[in-house]
Amino acid sequence: MRDKIKSWDELKEIVDKAKKSGRKVAFTNGCFDLIHVGHTRYLQEAGEYGDIFIVAVNSDSSVRALKGDSRPVIPEEQRAEVLAALGCVDYVTIFPELDPLRLITYLKPDFLVKGGDWAEDSIIGKEVVEAGSENYR
Repeated sequence: MRDKIKSWDELKEIVDKAKKSGRKVAFTNGCFDLIHVGHTRYLQEAGEYGDIFIVAVNSDSSVRALKGDSRPVIPEEQRAEVLAALGCVDYVTIFPELDPLRLITYLKPDFLVKGGDWAEDSIIGKEVVEAGSENYR
């Protein structure tokens, strides 16, 4: 399962190769600090949008900046490993920024999937995915 955890550059190669062969890439991101059944249901559904499903995890420093000094409860490497253990997740990566815009811009996934609690106009990376695809979700 640790072989599913990739650097950005490794993922870029995987994504580019997948797209050249006509495969679609779905992407989501989050802190995933305390994973619960809502997360697993959401991830299973999100993974169905593409042939390859990438989950980007906020680094410990970005979780702290977003949620306060008492977070994260679980370190980034362990959060990534738990996500990688899910059958619906193909690859996991960690990003240090507060939001995933730079990573989304770099990878250019076909589908950007967020939970229903996100207002469409507040989804970071939406414009990047919409500019390159009609597959925004």
